[in-house]
Amino acid sequence: MFLIVGLGNPGRQYEHTRHNAGFDVMDALAEKYNISISESGHKALFGKGMIGGQKVILAKPQTFMNLSGESVAELLHYYKIDPEEEFLVIFDDISLAPGNIRIRKKGSAGGHNGIKNIIAMTGTENFKRIKVGVGEKPAGWDLADHVLGRMSEEDRAAFEEAVKESVKAAEMILEDEIDQAMNDFNGKKRESQS
Repeated sequence: MFLIVGLGNPGRQYEHTRHNAGFDVMDALAEKYNISISESGHKALFGKGMIGGQKVILAKPQTFMNLSGESVAELLHYYKIDPEEEFLVIFDDISLAPGNIRIRKKGSAGGHNGIKNIIAMTGTENFKRIKVGVGEKPAGWDLADHVLGRMSEEDRAAFEEAVKESVKAAEMILEDEIDQAMNDFNGKKRESQS
């Protein structure tokens, strides 16, 4: 069983904000593989299914971003999933322009509170991740206002392409091809339109 978690904030007012990039990728995966993310439990909405012969759980924590680890830790524990082998987290990254993704096998939180909480609650930073670019905050802006805001139409179009690439990258990671995924996607660069 492989756990894929997309990070975001619950509630309509946060739909399609930059911070909900992980939720958007979960929706795309769920749609492609006909997995309904509608079960409620472990402080998450989740659904089970198959992707390329691999049993998966797709989950969207409902704890709000900064407490994402509470949900992740419960899911990992309940389903006896090894966080270092069978866990992938997908989240927004302000250091990447919209349209870019970056795949990592492990690493620090890099200032992302959702990841910081997952590391704290699981006791490891050795888990796979896909970072989805949402663009840097404009000078003088509050970070929260930026990540809880929505993208321009041009940036959104680039972001939608990155969602598709994130789905492909997740498929490759499930097939144990993370090195190939890193080669394919980490070098690609798109410049922000704004």
